[in-house]
Amino acid sequence: MRIRQSTIEELPVLQDIERAAGLCFRDIGMDEIADDEPLSLEELAGYQRAGRAWVAVNGDDRAVAYLITDPVDGNMHIEQVSVHPDSARRGLGRALIEHAAGRAAAEGARALTLTTFVDVAWNAPYYAARCGFRTLGEDELTPGLREIRRHEAAHGLDRWPRVCMRRDVG
Repeated sequence: MRIRQSTIEELPVLQDIERAAGLCFRDIGMDEIADDEPLSLEELAGYQRAGRAWVAVNGDDRAVAYLITDPVDGNMHIEQVSVHPDSARRGLGRALIEHAAGRAAAEGARALTLTTFVDVAWNAPYYAARCGFRTLGEDELTPGLREIRRHEAAHGLDRWPRVCMRRDVG
């Protein structure tokens, strides 16, 4: 497995990865999440052009997982990390997060942050147990994280409990 920058040409593959990865939400009664469309090609291209879109590739150099980030309040915020189900449970998501942590530290960010579902096994519990994240209390949320949470709530994601998480990198 190798991690590299995403190319413009493979952005439709990133959408396919997210759609496929999202299907597992249907198995736990979160059909709206399973049906949610990924970011548009234009939005993904913005991440790619900014150097904030990484892919894990298989032996054929085909993307099978991806991670995109935003700078938020001096930290690197993981906007999305998705692994195609055919490549799941091989540590690709964790490897992408480790890659992002290294990049964040190299760029002078203090931490990685993300928002996620509390009660989904491969979300908050996984990030805490396997990736070194901790849940932030309300009093620890930065203005940027509060804005992200407001946007998520407006998008209907608060139908299920969500949290902000942080992993220090520096």
